[in-house]
Amino acid sequence: MTTVDSPAAAGGIAPALRQLYFVRFGFAIIWAALLFTTKSDLGPLGVTLVVIYPLFDVAAAVVDARSARDTGSIRALQVNMAISLIAAVGLAVAGASGVPAVLRVWGAWAIVSGIVQLIVGVVRRSMGGQWPMILSGGISVLAGGSFVMGASASDPKLSNVAGYAVLGGIFFLVSALRLGRTTKVS
Repeated sequence: MTTVDSPAAAGGIAPALRQLYFVRFGFAIIWAALLFTTKSDLGPLGVTLVVIYPLFDVAAAVVDARSARDTGSIRALQVNMAISLIAAVGLAVAGASGVPAVLRVWGAWAIVSGIVQLIVGVVRRSMGGQWPMILSGGISVLAGGSFVMGASASDPKLSNVAGYAVLGGIFFLVSALRLGRTTKVS
């Protein structure tokens, strides 16, 4: 879930990123509510939801990359797109095997995409405004490990990833609000 987020972006891409972050926040909340209603059932709705989340991440990264094209490299966004596409395919396949398999794939995706997000945030920290990305990336790595370990529980819950989505959505909301303040300062 890598994004570009810096004061340097305030003049050009901040408005687009701010809007994208608000959309990502809204999506995460609605998605989590829908997933929670499945009660960890991997019926058609549950499988569809777990596949849609990484596909939405790909779409958001495409929008982000288009906005960031003039501000420098978009390689991390491209890596994130590839990781999320692989995750969507893996989740579709894992959906046929049950909740533990889905949690393992989701966890692996959270770990890898969190590492990418963390690295990008640390590399860009001198630009300022990277604490939400760094914190979110680190939490994603930890949450991913928790999902992988939780897959071995006697009664693993798919709804646990709903909380992960809500927390990620909150980070996008914080970033959107911060970008609004940055834009006003510029």
